[in-house]
Amino acid sequence: MKSIIQKDYFRHAGVWIKYPLIKTIFNIDFRYIYFFRKITDKKTYRITNFFYKLYYKYLSDQINYYIDPSANIDEGFYVIHAHRIFIGPKVKIGKNCNFSHCTTIGQTKEIGHPSIGDNVWVGTFCVLEGNIKIGNNVLIAPLTYVNFDVPDNSLVIGNPAKILSRTHATQDYINNVI
Repeated sequence: MKSIIQKDYFRHAGVWIKYPLIKTIFNIDFRYIYFFRKITDKKTYRITNFFYKLYYKYLSDQINYYIDPSANIDEGFYVIHAHRIFIGPKVKIGKNCNFSHCTTIGQTKEIGHPSIGDNVWVGTFCVLEGNIKIGNNVLIAPLTYVNFDVPDNSLVIGNPAKILSRTHATQDYINNVI
């Protein structure tokens, strides 16, 4: 059985590998995800986890990237460009989701946290906030602000955002699906 880290790497590179730690040397996008998985893994030893957290913090500062450790991110998480990503606390993200740089996903005051379904592609400079539910197979176009629920099989575009129904909204956008 493949580990969640191996599945994440498959989404990044399209190949299965046995030792993902070695690949973190060459791919900064994957490196951050690798250390996020390590600090949120309940099986990691306390001493090792301390060093993972230190390096995770260092990476956050280096690439201006932050994923709260309380975020619930499923397998196949893929970040296209590792700069200026913010994923707030208690956000839920499904399988095989892609995020571009300069993306913010978080809460609005104390009214709730976003929940994102499977096979969702989020473009550059998007903001998803509040107690919203994004369905499965949704493409959120670049420069889109979303603060409302989005049904399955949709394309969301513009500011103010409009929802367009699309059967295969993410067909050519989600690569290396697990």
